[in-house]
Amino acid sequence: MILTVTANPSLDRTLEITGPLMRGEVQRSTSTRVEPGGKGVNVSRVVAEAGIPTVAVLPAHADDPLLTALDAVALPYRTVDIDGQIRTNITVAENDGTTTKINAPGHTLTPAELDELTALVLEGAEDASWVALCGSIPPGVPDDWYRRISDRLVDSGRRVAIDTSGAPLGAAMSGPVDLIKPNDEELAEVSGIDPAELAAAVASGDYLPVVTASRTLIATTQGAVLATLGAAGAVLTTAEGSWLATPPPIVPRSTVGAGDASLAGYLIAYTAGASEPDRLRTAVAYGSAAAGLAGTQPPLPAQVDVDSVDVVELSGAAPIT
Repeated sequence: MILTVTANPSLDRTLEITGPLMRGEVQRSTSTRVEPGGKGVNVSRVVAEAGIPTVAVLPAHADDPLLTALDAVALPYRTVDIDGQIRTNITVAENDGTTTKINAPGHTLTPAELDELTALVLEGAEDASWVALCGSIPPGVPDDWYRRISDRLVDSGRRVAIDTSGAPLGAAMSGPVDLIKPNDEELAEVSGIDPAELAAAVASGDYLPVVTASRTLIATTQGAVLATLGAAGAVLTTAEGSWLATPPPIVPRSTVGAGDASLAGYLIAYTAGASEPDRLRTAVAYGSAAAGLAGTQPPLPAQVDVDSVDVVELSGAAPIT
């Protein structure tokens, strides 16, 4: 079973428009989708569609519309009751694939609510092979909460994946983690590399800066780094080496949730006993499939073309000794 933790869940409202988004103007959407969201929820939805048992852990009031949305998609979940409503995030998707996202801050968790959430995660993890700690943390939660949870999970023999950003990511990389999944901006931030320089290197086909940055994380996490790079694919770096996976060109419909689908794809492949290159291949195939769908809907296995993804070992990325 794969347990996901979404400390700051959301209802995701996606508006599709036919032209570019124009500030200060009145525009009409051609379609609207409202779906349960938050990174961990997105991961669980993809994993569930692949037929792998999963449970999403999150804080939410018993009558919150988010839980109604989770019930509608039949996703198993466990919650901590909170005195407040879950946030709504807004995404505007243009017809050329450009996505603009506005995220609300989320409900402030009280110390008691946070203690209950921590206990629920640790209890649920007893039956899990992987625990994925995903997304931003809401107000009231210390930056090192993922780190402290991870320490306890690792000590109990659970595999841990972390997908977050900012200060929580910085804290998360200070100790053992089986998998960190940053995007290019997050990787640059925590490794001290200029984001523009990293992006320029990737655009020119030079992926060694991604490997170098990933290895700065591995020095402390002692695990793997799955760095997602948007349309350029992803780089997986472990102590054994580094690999690059590139998907075929697509016209994206919404990039929201694509990184979450990549993480889910990696966990799906790991659960199936796949090799490191094939875990990466599956991760990129799932992310690419998600980008071609509206809103944050999870790709179905039939929509995932693993064979279309090219994987190469990066030369110059020698094993870490």
